[in-house]
Formats: sequence, C-alpha cells, structure tokens
Amino acid sequence: MKKQATAARTRNPAGRLRPVSGRHNPRLKELRLAFRRAEPTAQGETAIEGVKLLEEALRSGRHVESVFFSESARPLAEKLLPQVGARTETLVLPDALFRSIVPSDAPQGVAALVKLPAFSAAQLLDRKGDGPFVVAAGLQDPGNLGTILRSAEAFGAAGVFLTEGTVSPYNSKVLRGSAGSIFRLPWLRISSAELIPLLRAGGVHLLATSSHQGTPLPQISWTLPLAIFIGNEGAGLSHELKREMDETLAIPQAAPLESLNAGVAASIVLYEAARNRK
Repeated sequence: MKKQATAARTRNPAGRLRPVSGRHNPRLKELRLAFRRAEPTAQGETAIEGVKLLEEALRSGRHVESVFFSESARPLAEKLLPQVGARTETLVLPDALFRSIVPSDAPQGVAALVKLPAFSAAQLLDRKGDGPFVVAAGLQDPGNLGTILRSAEAFGAAGVFLTEGTVSPYNSKVLRGSAGSIFRLPWLRISSAELIPLLRAGGVHLLATSSHQGTPLPQISWTLPLAIFIGNEGAGLSHELKREMDETLAIPQAAPLESLNAGVAASIVLYEAARNRK
C-alpha cells in the first residue's frame, strides 16, 4: 500500500490536482480509516479536515503527505496549492465521495494526511523549567482536550501528558479545538503508572485540581517544576492518582455552581500560573 501511494505521488506533477473517483484508492482508504479510528495511519499520518487546520499545519512546518479536495472546492484548491508545495500529493474527489469520508457535517472541501511531531518522555521532562506540565488524566470530551492543548500553548506550558482513559488526540474534534496547537506543543500519551515515577524522579511538584476543596488558587506557589493534573469531567481524578498528589488547588467560585468545565478550569489555572511566573 505504501509503494502504491508513493508511486501515485510521483506521477502527480507539482501544483496539479489528480482526479480520483473510486473509493478503493489506497490513499482514500488510509484517510477514511484514520478518521474512523481517530488514530494515525501505519505510516504515522494523521487525518485532518478544514482550511484552518491545513493552514496551521503548513505554518507550523509539518509535512503534509496528501491533500484531498472536493470537486466543488476547486477554487479553494487553487488558492491553497501554492502553500502546499511540490512534495505533496494533491487529489480531487467527487463531492459525494468526499462527504462520505470526512467526519464533518458541513465539510469545507479540504482534508489532508499530515505527520505530527513526536516527543519522548525524556524530551518533555527536559523542558520542566520552561513552564508547568499539564496532565490530562481521563478526560473524555474532545472539546475539553482541544481547549486544554490550545491554552497550554497560549500560556507557556512545557508540554501535555495524556494518560489512560483520555480521548484520542487524533480525534477530529480535538484537532479542530486545538486550533493548530497540536502541531507545535510537545505532548505524549503515557500511562499514569509510568508517568508518576518519572515526574517524581524529576522533582516535579504534583498539583491536583478540585471544584471546591483545596488551596485557593491565589495562594498556590507556582515554583517550577510543576505538573497540573486535570481529571475526568464527571469523576475527577481517580483515588489512586489523588493519593499521589502533593497538593490540591481549588478555583474560587460561586457556591451554587457544582464545577467548571474542565477546559475552562485548566485555562484559568494555566493563566494564573503564567501571570505569577511573570
């Protein structure tokens, strides 16, 4: 399959759209499967959709392997092709075929297979003096994770760890919600059983977040190295993880409100950490 895709790209002249009408095309199969599984292809390519995400991938220096346009998006293709570059395969599909592959209900007519950056635990831990880490521990809502990735980059986080039970970072809603931050921010999927000892060995202070109980946010010391744990939207952190924490913080809020959205809470904490560092 990889050889077939490579040959197809070789036959495609730079700046030209290659028509594809059959759903059995190898690259279309890879795109469809990557969207459906919310995981990379065997070659490590991630499926993305939409003009904004494609432009962010290119602006971030990510290599885009293939770009797929719908027939009705040919005018859009003419605008984007100069940005894509000669090394990228560009294909145009019938509108109905394109809609059957992408997850969006109102597609913009462009999708792509792109390679995301890969980081090791050691590479992330080397950044522990640059800002706090964020640990998404069992987050299940893709919108929340997308927001956290975006806020982590905006407020200078050193990186994001994604532990078991957390929604796939390759989910189309996560990718869209990150607004391109996933192309630039160091992140890693890792089990909490492996992560906690690594953080401990690195002298990282482990900070849990809670709705109402804990040290009030304004009283927290933001001395690095620091890891901020964001738990599941409904259940919060597991009891096992709670026992590992050095401190719990609480965001002051009106008493009748049960809790904040996980993405909003993480954004507030990250902003406060950034404000205090400055």
